[in-house]
Amino acid sequence: MNCSELRDHFELYSLGLAEEPERSEIRAHLDRGCEVCMKEVKHARELAAILASTAAPLMPSPKLRRRILAAAGVESYGFGWTPALAAVAALSLCAAVYFSGREREFSQEARSLLAQTRSQNIELTRLNEAFAILNGADTTVTSFGEKQPKPKGRVFVNPSQGVLLIASSLPMAPAGKAYEMWLIPKGGKAPVAAGMFQARSDGTAMHVQLGALDVSTSAAVAVTLEDAAGVSAPTTTPVIVAALQ
Repeated sequence: MNCSELRDHFELYSLGLAEEPERSEIRAHLDRGCEVCMKEVKHARELAAILASTAAPLMPSPKLRRRILAAAGVESYGFGWTPALAAVAALSLCAAVYFSGREREFSQEARSLLAQTRSQNIELTRLNEAFAILNGADTTVTSFGEKQPKPKGRVFVNPSQGVLLIASSLPMAPAGKAYEMWLIPKGGKAPVAAGMFQARSDGTAMHVQLGALDVSTSAAVAVTLEDAAGVSAPTTTPVIVAALQ
């Protein structure tokens, strides 16, 4: 298996819950010093440590213990070694079944929590990038859509850091579609693709395109609705055009 095929199993591996053959494949990648897998496993272990530090310890309740004992046909109190040994055997069998199910549930919960944590980390990174552009000393601001019903917003351009677009009243893209931002050069040159993004259900959108930008050669920032995979040149009429100052 290659690294891409193992991508969804690094978190479970870090928790000791990965199944075969993925577990052996990841171990083989690590043993031969695969930089991609080493980085992914390190990241997964860091996320697992965060979850472990924030999760409350799980303790079986007395009620659960009584239910397991009842299911095994064991009384709370007994006499003699034979009933006690039978109770232990029955209880062990029930506990094995119970905790096997709990392991599967934990695996699913861990996947969900790690996915949420990863999503939050991505969102936090985007916000930090946006704040860096907003607070830049040489950042310029251009408004768009002020005389139109929708969409409207602002474009923030920092020559050394990149472009930040914030919009409102922007409809959600249809299935299979996404918005693509373009940097329009002066002199009629071809637009340069500047990343894909989606609008939220409330009509707001934020997109950050990092990288140095020569403002003196840039005429505008535009947005078109394209296939979600992205295109190399605009295929639709722009829904947003912001002329750069």
